[in-house]
Amino acid sequence: MITTNPQSGSHDVLVIGEALIDIVSTTEGSVAHPGGSPANVAFGLGRLGVDVSLLTALGDDEFGEQIQNHLSTANVKLQPGSVNLQRTASATAVLLADGSARYEFDIHWELARHTLETVPKIVHAGSIATFLQPGVEAVAQLLAQAKGQALVTYDPNIRPALVGEHVQARATFERTAALCDVVKLSDEDAAWLYPDVELAQVASTILELGPRIVVLTRGADGATLSTLTDQVQIPAVRSEVADTIGAGDSFMSALIYGLLGYGSADLSSVQLEQLGRSAVAAGALTVRRPGAMPPTLEELNTLSNELEVA
Repeated sequence: MITTNPQSGSHDVLVIGEALIDIVSTTEGSVAHPGGSPANVAFGLGRLGVDVSLLTALGDDEFGEQIQNHLSTANVKLQPGSVNLQRTASATAVLLADGSARYEFDIHWELARHTLETVPKIVHAGSIATFLQPGVEAVAQLLAQAKGQALVTYDPNIRPALVGEHVQARATFERTAALCDVVKLSDEDAAWLYPDVELAQVASTILELGPRIVVLTRGADGATLSTLTDQVQIPAVRSEVADTIGAGDSFMSALIYGLLGYGSADLSSVQLEQLGRSAVAAGALTVRRPGAMPPTLEELNTLSNELEVA
């Protein structure tokens, strides 16, 4: 039973998870900007015009204020209780020659007690927040409350340095996936979680846990969307890569945007393909510019229309 918090607003999408400051380090110096996979997803949804709120954990400090100001530019609402830490978390992304990033974290995750006034259309959770104690149990409780009342989506966005010992991390992932309707993960996530399973079989393994749709992203090889009865392959969109920061989160934002219209039950192969193509296009637009800057709805529609014509 989801109880009432009179301060909580009703939004189409509630995103639950960490927000932090990404410090991007290159040979030319360092730049700090807001990040964290769930916060990026919420920001991406806001850029697409979705009514979205974020339940997170921030400090009452300069970094926390920077994150709040950033989210407000996309009209992301911060849920009450989200400023509850002594200091805001940070992650240092060291950019490699190929544009990929290696991460170093300084993060504490503890979610304040939270209840929901009404159930949004979609509840999304992801990344460190679904693995790191002590906040992980609070996230799982909220997803369990939402199950069956909202469409629940999940992106584990595995950070091996933070998710703990492999056997327990996989058990945590599977417990979370069982609460969800849609699970999206990268091929790197899949390989880490299931090193003993062929990549082509990972979706089937996760579908057996209960989700209706499993989405596997494969970078330059595109993405695969699978249900118990269907599977579609989506080719990548050719892009000149500035860096890959936030690309998977932009993909997730666009996927959730599409699910707001379609839902997740009994989707046809054509609908799955449309969902996948839009999400791939969002990721492609993001890698073309530095940092986690997802597309606006106008940008996404323009590229999607160009791809249809091509």
